[in-house]
Amino acid sequence: MDKIRILLAAGGTGGHVYPAIAIADALKEEDPDTEILFVGTRDHMEWKAVPNAGYDIRNVWISGFHRRFTIKNLVFPLKLVVSLFQSLRILSAYKPQVVVSCGGYVAGPIGWVAGKMGIPLVIQEQNSFPGVTNRLLAKFASKIFTAFREADKFLPADKTYVSGNPTRASLNDADRDAALRSFGFDEKKPVLLVMGGSGGAKTINDAMKANIESLHDEIGLQIIWQCGSRYYDTLSTDVDTENLKNLRLTAYLDNMTEAYAAADLVISRAGASSCSELMLTGKPSILIPSPNVAGDHQTQNAKAMADAGASLLLEDHKMKETVTELVEQLIRDQQNLMRMNQAALNLAKPDAAKLIAKEILEIATEKL
Repeated sequence: MDKIRILLAAGGTGGHVYPAIAIADALKEEDPDTEILFVGTRDHMEWKAVPNAGYDIRNVWISGFHRRFTIKNLVFPLKLVVSLFQSLRILSAYKPQVVVSCGGYVAGPIGWVAGKMGIPLVIQEQNSFPGVTNRLLAKFASKIFTAFREADKFLPADKTYVSGNPTRASLNDADRDAALRSFGFDEKKPVLLVMGGSGGAKTINDAMKANIESLHDEIGLQIIWQCGSRYYDTLSTDVDTENLKNLRLTAYLDNMTEAYAAADLVISRAGASSCSELMLTGKPSILIPSPNVAGDHQTQNAKAMADAGASLLLEDHKMKETVTELVEQLIRDQQNLMRMNQAALNLAKPDAAKLIAKEILEIATEKL
């Protein structure tokens, strides 16, 4: 019998790429003989992340169409035509039984061509407000997996299933005491974890810079502050890290498992992957939605978390003035933190990747 071949299209950001990798890992766990191929773009993070995870990737030349006029839009029609021909060539050569769209620009041409070729299409939508690519592809989909129930009203109801976002299974593997030791922290003092995404977030960094002494000295917090590589050099000069003994300023967190295990409270952007990781680890959080994302989907993600009692939503422009007071209020109320912890865990879907993988393999088997 032929081996099952699955093609995954995901690109642009970790929010699209890491769930796709989690699905690929789950597929291999369910059936080690499954062949997997990714499609992405050379100039985005998937070009390194996917091979690092052990999977092959092919390139499609595509980018987004900017809402305001830019010279890049003049090239978009050419890119679109080329990407459709590239997608046809890849699909014709690889002959997958199923194509999986995890979003991002690259999923558009691949998913559209797959739909026209009659190849079953499975969509995994990370956000509470679906991205434009997955909304356009929904009509071709055999099945659509969502992370937030709020996404279902934008998609065909008979195809959607709330599975949760596929996340790294290892996030809950660390022991708290060992995690605290790895950061050189005291077990008697609370820990604040601050994340702005892999690229960092200027507003969060500016607010942290303005409030760092209050958070560190007055509230007495131990702080892990992931600021992003483009901001690290400036902040490491501007912030008095020598006198702030309980501050760990870092460009990027390689040890996310330990960071989550150590944290009592998390400040984060409200990207889909971050929200799903907070659910999985049960971490109480203050979510700062980015105002610079399509469809304002981070606000919708944060609202879903806040409505469930797992998080507090803080608007981007209010962070600098209010973050110290809000953190102090939360960190002093252990009962509320415990309620937020339970609310986050109640939202979690730890078996999302496994569930999605099983459904994909079932569809693929029917096509063999």
